[in-house]
Amino acid sequence: MINLPSLDSEDLSDKKVFLRYDCDVRVSASGKIIDETRLITGFSTLEYLLENNCTVIIAGHLRRPEGWDEKFTLFPIAEWFAQQFSSEAKETKLGEFKGWEIKDGLFLLENLRFYKEEKENSLEFARRLAGLGEIYVNEAFGSSHRAHASIVVIPKILPHFAGFHFIKEVKVLESIISSPKRPLTIILGGAKMETKLPLVAKMHGIADHILIGGKITDIDRELIEKEKVKSEKAKIIIAELTQEGRDIDSASLKEFENIISRSGMIVWNGPMGYLEGGFEESTLSIARAIIGSNAYRIAGGGDTVAFINKYGLFDKFDFVSMGGGSMLEFLSGKSLPGIIALQN
Repeated sequence: MINLPSLDSEDLSDKKVFLRYDCDVRVSASGKIIDETRLITGFSTLEYLLENNCTVIIAGHLRRPEGWDEKFTLFPIAEWFAQQFSSEAKETKLGEFKGWEIKDGLFLLENLRFYKEEKENSLEFARRLAGLGEIYVNEAFGSSHRAHASIVVIPKILPHFAGFHFIKEVKVLESIISSPKRPLTIILGGAKMETKLPLVAKMHGIADHILIGGKITDIDRELIEKEKVKSEKAKIIIAELTQEGRDIDSASLKEFENIISRSGMIVWNGPMGYLEGGFEESTLSIARAIIGSNAYRIAGGGDTVAFINKYGLFDKFDFVSMGGGSMLEFLSGKSLPGIIALQN
């Protein structure tokens, strides 16, 4: 069991809190937030801190800028927070750091990845950030597979806690490994199958079925076939593709739907077809099969979350992970730097 320090285990009243938040959301070229899910899921932690009269400094990142790049400013995020409190985001500085005052006692720093010291895991940079607060809270599970300064070094400097959603992420994902409802079915798709191969290797000793769709290269198929030979428990099924190779075929879809209908727990990460090209039919059929089952339903991954939001299916899942890469690494058996930092 992974035990994390929870916010409600100590009195944090009137403290200055450095809140590492998951601000890495989809933003259009015009600066409009396309998917606010990650911002919403961390909001209960923010509300709790404000209710306890804390001064809160929110910090996070957006995408992977190389230096200071206004295309990746967190100003749209500042506006989003301001809207939640019927206020207006005002430019300010906290120490040396540019940011915005959202309202009295609530601030947002500019994109942490504008500073190369963040990715370099700089102790001095972390000290400067930590100087803004008295308490550190991590509510950015989706970034906690990165050994970056704001994730792993600040907890060495300040008393630290995990946010409410962070703790739920760990508990739900841990249950998949330690006490899954049977039969356990893992559904994997998307274009980057190489990032999911470690999960296949881990899960073939835990899951009952592993269903694989999406873009599968010849190399991927060869590696998956090797895992099938080694499989201790799971039946690994690789979908056949349609003639144009942009979606799984109808026979594979039917087989997947049949297995889904008999599952006790389902973990889904990655679409079945090339969504950008309009090949959504099989992915939507898989989503509907999952929510129509009696299983405990878990979804995760950026494309998957965006897809279920597009079709208004978010609330039909028992749990939606904000993890993406951190979800895959956790389920693959890797120790996440952000979790280790909170435990120490």
